[in-house]
Amino acid sequence: MSNDPADSQSEFKQFEAQLRKTEKKVAGEIDPGARAVVVAVAVLVAVVSLALPHTGSVNGFDVLSYNAAAQEAHVTITSRVFVYLVLIFGIVVSSLALVTRRWVLAWIALCGSMVSVVAGMLAWWTRTTPGLNAATGPDGRLLPPPGGIGAGLILGIVAMAVLAFHWARVVWSRNAYQLVLETQRREAAAREDERMRRLTDPTRHEDESGG
Repeated sequence: MSNDPADSQSEFKQFEAQLRKTEKKVAGEIDPGARAVVVAVAVLVAVVSLALPHTGSVNGFDVLSYNAAAQEAHVTITSRVFVYLVLIFGIVVSSLALVTRRWVLAWIALCGSMVSVVAGMLAWWTRTTPGLNAATGPDGRLLPPPGGIGAGLILGIVAMAVLAFHWARVVWSRNAYQLVLETQRREAAAREDERMRRLTDPTRHEDESGG
């Protein structure tokens, strides 16, 4: 490296620009690594959950369209919200995040998956708890909605929980890597500032050399 302060400063600016470019790239992208396989499997499970019975013989696609079968099974709004969240965040957004590797999509998928888990538990609760218009049994007690809980609902909740966990790990790993880059840039800037002070202060440079 040249001892000329102007040349040294130019070289450092190029180095700092490269660090900033790398930092900006990391800020907008994710690297799921081996987790990409787990996320892809969870997305596939979410798709399968829509084809399986959500309650009784009513599957997730029936709940999405809220057809006659879903209405007859007394599917509540919580079940419909959950299935829509599975479709939007568990399948569409998660797939886009995997393909594009955009950090903002991974963050949206994380938030949506967490909300989906809560909505799924509420949907589970509404399928086992009598509603306002619940039928009355022979003993006079209110009966829960017919059909109970199907395999599709259970798989959907599991898939969204897995997606929420792994998207959280992916987003956290990205943030940790970005912090390392920022630290490296600050340390490099501090070293360059110290070196420039030595070059521009002959007295200090001679004292250190003589010592």
